[in-house]
Amino acid sequence: MLELLILIAVLVGIIAVGKVIRVMELASSLKGENSWQATDRDHKNQARLMPIFLLAYFAFIIWQIVEWGGEALPVSASEHGVVIDQLMDTTWIIIIPVFIVTHILLFYFAWKYAYNSKRKATYFAHNNKLELLWTAVPALVLLILILYGLNIWNNVMEPLTAEDEPVEIELYARQFDWTARYPGADKKFGDAGVRFIEGVNFLGMDSTDQDGWDDKYVKAEFYLPVDTPVQFYFRAQDVIHSAYMPHFRAQMNCVPGMVTRFNFKPTKTTAEMKEITGKEDFEYYLLCNKICGAAHYNMKMVIKVVEQDEYDTWLSEQKEFLAVEGMQEEPSSDDPVETDSTQTNIEEEELSAQL
Repeated sequence: MLELLILIAVLVGIIAVGKVIRVMELASSLKGENSWQATDRDHKNQARLMPIFLLAYFAFIIWQIVEWGGEALPVSASEHGVVIDQLMDTTWIIIIPVFIVTHILLFYFAWKYAYNSKRKATYFAHNNKLELLWTAVPALVLLILILYGLNIWNNVMEPLTAEDEPVEIELYARQFDWTARYPGADKKFGDAGVRFIEGVNFLGMDSTDQDGWDDKYVKAEFYLPVDTPVQFYFRAQDVIHSAYMPHFRAQMNCVPGMVTRFNFKPTKTTAEMKEITGKEDFEYYLLCNKICGAAHYNMKMVIKVVEQDEYDTWLSEQKEFLAVEGMQEEPSSDDPVETDSTQTNIEEEELSAQL
């Protein structure tokens, strides 16, 4: 009932405003004026409002910073995230002064040069110095930022090698959940592909590949050891997803039919970040940053960053993928199997590159 009354009040208000406008139009018509034509007085009133708009605009921005600034991401929890944040800070240092100056000038000119029928504007067609100034300066600033960002990107995306002794994890995306897979004692992932998806084998793992028999997979949450490089491999079953781990400043698309990669080194445990943020319920999360369907919002997975011994204990308790006799027919040698499996044999890759 309350909603209906509100709707009626809004409609009555709209009708009342329309009638007032109509009365003003008729009054202007009786005076021999065009109600739609702005007068010098109208322009002067608008000009006087410009400084008020400017102050209200900046006051609103400051209020948002004060009110919501505490909801921004805390310090980075990964090694590369520190330089990512430095790049962002540098960008803000450049953008904020330009933002303030340009908006002050925008409102100042709207106030200073409001239309006046008794004043004639100066015709100013072209100025080479001004054209060069406002073209060259932004181009130079953008060039510096791009080169700076490209250097950081190349360092962040540099692949890990066997010497780094990384922890390897595959993150598998499908509508609408995540699964994390760890290699077993052999340190190798088994082959996987969409042709093998059947029944409980939702990861599409090849049950005839012995490398995958001891692979371990988990849902809901997965663990990372602190201060240890982690090599991630991403696969997707259905549509493009995006693995987003904001506290680690990490994001990578998950594309069906191919494997994408990202690596980082966690530097703060979950317990440490709880102390930093002052939130006892704090958790790291893996999210999907693509609108991948109706239940996209459900794609969330907890990430636990712990000490090495706790990580080893947790990993040893996880279940393994075991070959089930008769679950899959062994493919014929004449019928090559298309896979999008994660490739983890880093030493073989290095040897191939040397050859």
